[in-house]
Amino acid sequence: QLRLVESGGGLVQPGGSLRLSCATSGTTAKLTVDYHAIGWFRQAPGKEREGVSYISSSNSNTNYADSVKGRFTISRDSAKNTVYLQMNSLKPEDTGMYYCAARLLYSGSLISTEYSYWGQGTQVTVSA
Repeated sequence: QLRLVESGGGLVQPGGSLRLSCATSGTTAKLTVDYHAIGWFRQAPGKEREGVSYISSSNSNTNYADSVKGRFTISRDSAKNTVYLQMNSLKPEDTGMYYCAARLLYSGSLISTEYSYWGQGTQVTVSA
């Protein structure tokens, strides 16, 4: 079974940077970042969960929400079975609980209901 564990969240000032990690593990070779598309999502209090970014399993194609383009970068380290989200130029509106998710498809998406596996989340707070 695929397991996802997020880490790297915390408190940061506006304009600062933070790197989130999504460590994955499974019981078969297919249950790795090479066989699953991985997405990052976030949810602020009182708001719906929104897609932030994803990376495809086959060709590492990436995509980003308009609100984070140019500031966030998603990447994958297959040897470590880990996906990262580098967040730069952080704004207060980036505050929220960040989750990584996986689905056994080549292509990712920014729609949360299309993912089967989820981590527990890591809190990101951007405040002066």
